[in-house]
Amino acid sequence: MIEQIFAYFTIEILYFWVNLGILPFWLTLIFFPQSNFTKYFVTSIFPIILLGGSYIFVLYKAYLNAYDFDSNFELYLSISNLSNLFTSNTFLMLFWIHFVSINLFVGGWIVRDSQRLLIGKILVAVPLVITYLIGPLGIFIYWLIRIFYAKSINLYE
Repeated sequence: MIEQIFAYFTIEILYFWVNLGILPFWLTLIFFPQSNFTKYFVTSIFPIILLGGSYIFVLYKAYLNAYDFDSNFELYLSISNLSNLFTSNTFLMLFWIHFVSINLFVGGWIVRDSQRLLIGKILVAVPLVITYLIGPLGIFIYWLIRIFYAKSINLYE
């Protein structure tokens, strides 16, 4: 049975399931930010555990396929080395899980912070959607909105 599960979850299938699996979390953050489901399942450690498990699974599959992990450190040497790493589906999948995990974490922080500052959920929906799609731009837009509600700028908060 484990062999069947392992054979089923190729990189392409895992990419599909990660993208499909992350959508309910984001839809809940956008449309139901104050629900208990959001509080206990979306803005908690639960999605990070799921995405971390998939990350470990990809690392395990890469290890079994004799992936050269040492070459990953070459990405810091030049942009062409980074480009070469992105030709590997394994590295691309690791990067993608990393990206969606951080974006979801930031989305959860935006929701919790906006509730603390009493920012309306419709106003927060815009930076959430942009954070889902473009990460840093969404959090920048949220910070611009946040400045008006917090009435101060704290660089360390």
